[in-house]
Amino acid sequence: MNHPAHGPALPANVEPAAPLDLPASPQMLARLETRRSPPLRGLVEPGPSEEELRRMLRLAMRVPDHGRLSPWRFIVLAGDARRTLGEQLDAVYARQNPGLPRAKADMWTLYLLRAPITVVLVSRPDLTAKVPEWNQVLSAGAAGMALTVAASAMGFATQWLLKWPGRDPEATALLGVAAGERVAGFVHIGRPSVVNEDRPRPVLDEVVRFWSPDQSISNDTP
Repeated sequence: MNHPAHGPALPANVEPAAPLDLPASPQMLARLETRRSPPLRGLVEPGPSEEELRRMLRLAMRVPDHGRLSPWRFIVLAGDARRTLGEQLDAVYARQNPGLPRAKADMWTLYLLRAPITVVLVSRPDLTAKVPEWNQVLSAGAAGMALTVAASAMGFATQWLLKWPGRDPEATALLGVAAGERVAGFVHIGRPSVVNEDRPRPVLDEVVRFWSPDQSISNDTP
């Protein structure tokens, strides 16, 4: 990755602003470099306390949000509510899948009981706003990532999944997801019980380019 030299950014008659003295955070960088998503079965008690969870969610809201629309919200699944919702999901799934093997009769109850707490991330773009819908959807994704980073910084681990309960209309109705909203993911939170190896990451030079005029693509290109 060839980093171009910084050229003149301001006209000669404009006085450059002085940069703020914002210190680097080696501890934060180290955590970002080592964060992992363990398998769901690797998340165990104790989960975050109410105070810790509220702090995580406050941090998750500190994301780019053009127009200050808050185009996302969170649904927390904790305690006995996990089992109650799981049983309702199992009933819907069994009705939708006649002949479901008995071994899978309680699959969604077990799914929700694996992690101490699950936060359902809901994308809710405001289609009447001037801010493009895509910007708002991306903000919801940023909120999900901010939640995983906040949890990691507090000593927890997360597994972000989007399975049938987040995609099926009947299932999402049980969650209270309204028309115009979509589930962006189930973020499962707990203490990590395993240290999983890092997965292969992309080669930086294969996914990063510094733009130059010769890289433009003509609209006439077939």
